Amino acid sequence: MKSQDIRNTFLNFFKEKKHSIVPSAPMVLKDDPTLMFVNSGMAPFKEFFLGNAQPKNNRIADTQKCLRVSGKHNDLEEVGYDTYHHTLFEMLGNWSFGDYFKKEAIAWAWELLTEKYGIDKDLLYVTVFEGSDDEDQLPMDQEAYDIWKTLIPEDRILMGNKKDNFWEMGDQGPCGPCSEIHIDIRSTEERAKQDGKSLVNMDHPQVVEIWNLVFMQYNRKANGSLENLPEKHIDTGMGFERLCMVLQGVQSNYDTDVFTPLIREIETITNKDYTGSIEDLTQAKSLSDQDKIDVAIRVIADHVRAVAFSIADGQLPSNTGAGYVIRRILRRAVRYGFTFLDKKEPFIFRLVEVLVKKMGNAFPELKEQRQLVENVIKEEEASFLRTLEQGLILLDRLVENSSSREISGAKVFELKDTYGFPEDLTDLILREKGFTYNVADFERKLKEQQDRGKQASALKSDDWTILIDDEEQEFIGYDALEAQVKITKYRKVTSKKDGELYQLVFNITPFYAEGGGQVGDKGYLEDAHGDVIYIIDTKKENNISVHYTKNLPNHINESLKAAVDAKQRHRTECNHTATHLLHQALREVLGNHVEQKGSAVHSKYLRFDFSHFSKLTVEELRDVENFVNRRIDGKLKLEEQRNIPMQKALDDGALALFGEKYGDTVRSVRFGQSIELCGGTHVKNTGELWHFKIVSEGAVAAGIRRIEAITSDAVKDFYFENNRVYFEMRDLLNNAKEPVKALQNLQEENTKLKKQIDQLLKDKAKAVKGNLKAELTEVNGVNFLAKKLDLDAAGIKDVCFEMGSQFDNLFLLFGAEHNGKAVLSCYISKNLVASNDLNAGQIVRELGKYIQGGGGGQPFFATAGGKNPQGIEEALAAGKAYLS
Repeated sequence: MKSQDIRNTFLNFFKEKKHSIVPSAPMVLKDDPTLMFVNSGMAPFKEFFLGNAQPKNNRIADTQKCLRVSGKHNDLEEVGYDTYHHTLFEMLGNWSFGDYFKKEAIAWAWELLTEKYGIDKDLLYVTVFEGSDDEDQLPMDQEAYDIWKTLIPEDRILMGNKKDNFWEMGDQGPCGPCSEIHIDIRSTEERAKQDGKSLVNMDHPQVVEIWNLVFMQYNRKANGSLENLPEKHIDTGMGFERLCMVLQGVQSNYDTDVFTPLIREIETITNKDYTGSIEDLTQAKSLSDQDKIDVAIRVIADHVRAVAFSIADGQLPSNTGAGYVIRRILRRAVRYGFTFLDKKEPFIFRLVEVLVKKMGNAFPELKEQRQLVENVIKEEEASFLRTLEQGLILLDRLVENSSSREISGAKVFELKDTYGFPEDLTDLILREKGFTYNVADFERKLKEQQDRGKQASALKSDDWTILIDDEEQEFIGYDALEAQVKITKYRKVTSKKDGELYQLVFNITPFYAEGGGQVGDKGYLEDAHGDVIYIIDTKKENNISVHYTKNLPNHINESLKAAVDAKQRHRTECNHTATHLLHQALREVLGNHVEQKGSAVHSKYLRFDFSHFSKLTVEELRDVENFVNRRIDGKLKLEEQRNIPMQKALDDGALALFGEKYGDTVRSVRFGQSIELCGGTHVKNTGELWHFKIVSEGAVAAGIRRIEAITSDAVKDFYFENNRVYFEMRDLLNNAKEPVKALQNLQEENTKLKKQIDQLLKDKAKAVKGNLKAELTEVNGVNFLAKKLDLDAAGIKDVCFEMGSQFDNLFLLFGAEHNGKAVLSCYISKNLVASNDLNAGQIVRELGKYIQGGGGGQPFFATAGGKNPQGIEEALAAGKAYLS
């Protein structure tokens, strides 16, 4: 059975069971502070499990794109070394929100596997939660056991512990016992030798879990205790790639038709053969050359999927957050190709075409964003290959300057942290040169960095204190900036970055929660007694608006006046409306290929990322600005439609943004001919923007440009500041009538003078050389000179190399002072570097302490800089000791 048929069979089966089939949500999460990526099938439905929203249908099924590379579910380093771990994977799932429970979930799972897919029942085992005798005192899941024994012999029902058979979504929230379905796909001979039940949950590559049925019936509170959920839910997840392995009769996920087209293309591009070994290499102490090739091919085939889907969902590689994770995955793939497949030029981007052919029908965003995905991956590959080249040079210098065969772990960490050069590649190259590095020192530095990151991002949340139960929140911020509200629940949250804060939830709120690129509102709460507390931010969490304060209201059960900061909101609205007009302008000026790829809407500025292949010209930028400003001058009124069907909005011409998750009903925002799906806040009339001004335009990634712009008060401030600078500049130019021409004349004059100064310095250096030759003294057979010179660094270097071409056995140490700073330069003939074990780089580092600085360079020439010129003479005096 082909993979697309396996996927369709699953979805059609549950469609017949009255489930709504929904598309996969974007893999990158935007409104969940606890996750960067969807890492399980249930993540997009958290709001339903938490009771913050109600699904249109209480029965849902889907195939969800998931990514596991960071946090609790970290599979990255195992990918490629075994046959079943992946970064990106599809999770087939069916869900019940307060509808059916264990009986139906178990029966339908068994029916699908054994009847629809035709899996041999004798190959299957199931697990049931055995209960726990810890502080939770949970009973065995007898209900699930009794249902299973009507379907499968009891000797195939295994008891599972809390680690394997009690599922929790995090430290807090809905949880419950689960039943796993495992399959034994070993050969008949192997099964005869050893019973499969002893291998269940033992990480055997051919005895694997294929489906997990989670029975959510408890809620984990912040204090660790459990309480019963008011409604019981079903959450199941079946790994699509593993299911394909089973149904296609192979022993590895990588031998399924999900991966084989990619692997064949990698073989063709790299001229390397993939053997398809099913041996688990995760614990291997060493790998053969062929094993390394197989691992590299699996790594690349896996990682290109994760990176391509992430970019298609709107997450570009970057140096922070989710973007950093994507960059890390891609760089791991590039590194394996570089090291084990001998690929020194970009090639992974060429796999995107194969991936689109294989998965584009099931996930149309891949087709739609193919060109962007290819461009971004190609540019990232080229960039990292340049990094690897730079790292190799830096590593060579480390080896050259090392006084022992062990390189400092701190230096290896610096290569990784500052230059992006991976430690395992460093280790490989060092071993080839007969060197090692201090692993313990490196790991200590790495752990210190990780601990700093964890402490900075760690967030501790108390349980919610419920004041008003079953109250659904209403947002009124499109129409009002003030309201009388009641607090329905609150809790304290603590982080190292922000200290103690409180999260408040209101029954109604005029505060816009951060989302769609727009920042959250600020404002205040005031009670009837005149007490005020300030709301410092508003964020969306699991579909509810959460308001952040430093204190709790004194009268928390009373009605409170909630007021949004009107001035900040209006400035933000001006900038949000400007992004819509800018989007329209770019499509008009540059073409309909332009698509929004991200935005940030603040009160002071806006940022807009879009797809385009080249830098905008001055004329294009002017045309874009003029287009937007004509719409501002036209005073276009806001026309919005709320809660309209998604398809109607699209039929009306509304633009939907890629990477965004839309519900069945949406809000459309129109200004003239600009119409977009948008949940943000906007001005009532474009005239309120006053003026639009682009302040910068540049590249973000291959095929992605970024414009930063301002509107309203910020434009006034911009022109005021420019005007001030203009008149100051005119004053400096003696009120020249044509200041631009006057400035050009100054630059030309400055260039001429600089050339004259350079020539004078060269002449001065020549004169100095003749005098210095006479000052050389012999120390232990070495021509030595230490002296302070009145030359710049370039002049000193010229003197050193000129003298070095005329004298052997030369040791020069020169000092100079420039603009209150000290410079030391050391030159050593190459024959002395080898025979006398002298190293200029090491010498200037040691002498740098006299001038309160440091430096380095090559063994034969190096320079140090410092802030203490008074120490130059002392450093020069100490130089002679190196020849004693």
